[in-house]
Amino acid sequence: MLVTMLRVLAVDDEAPALEELAYLLRQDSRVGHVAVADDAPQAMRLVSDSVAQGEPFDALFLDIRMPGPSGIDIARFVGALARPPDVVFVTAHEDFAVTAFSLRATDYLLKPLREERVAETVRRIAEARNPQEEDPRVPVELGGRTRLIPRGDIRYAEAQGDYVRLRTAEGGYLIRSTLSALEREWEGAGFVRIHRSVLVAVRHVSELRTDGARARVKVGEEYLPVSRRQTREVREHLLRQVGEQS
Repeated sequence: MLVTMLRVLAVDDEAPALEELAYLLRQDSRVGHVAVADDAPQAMRLVSDSVAQGEPFDALFLDIRMPGPSGIDIARFVGALARPPDVVFVTAHEDFAVTAFSLRATDYLLKPLREERVAETVRRIAEARNPQEEDPRVPVELGGRTRLIPRGDIRYAEAQGDYVRLRTAEGGYLIRSTLSALEREWEGAGFVRIHRSVLVAVRHVSELRTDGARARVKVGEEYLPVSRRQTREVREHLLRQVGEQS
């Protein structure tokens, strides 16, 4: 799936606050471009120019109280666009919250800003702009019934003869397949072979523990052994996962 990097406009009449906001936004790997404006007229011109050039902003982070037109005025201005950007108000005042959300603001951030709070807002905007594919369902037989379980719930798959047991937080489910077949089918879905008989979902791994030549991964409350030749690949998958989430 093609992921679009966000184009963002930050607006604040106070230079230190604007610099801090722009810095926090640029630190986020989901943001590809950050423009800045120190008053509402400049912000409106930048918005109009971006639309005319075919590269509209995905989100606006707006201070509310500014000399002249306010952040509320900017929000009303962009609300009239055919495809308005997400609007996030950034202010030291809580008393504008009702007005902000009446304008369908995506979020309302209070100063002083916290990096994790800004990141959470960016995450929500990015996920809305880049909708995720529906989690595929895996059919399993259970007591004479066929049940569909989300693939994202599967912590690991373990080969058992002509079957594979899928482990979730709720329990285990046997399916007639081979681990190699599942590995090919789930390629690119975040699963890695840690042993010739075990395929693990990286998203469910919370720890990689090494003890000399031996290595184990923690999945839920279980520790699963990692074969020596798979240790490097598992570590690289985990590091990649952390990089994508940061």
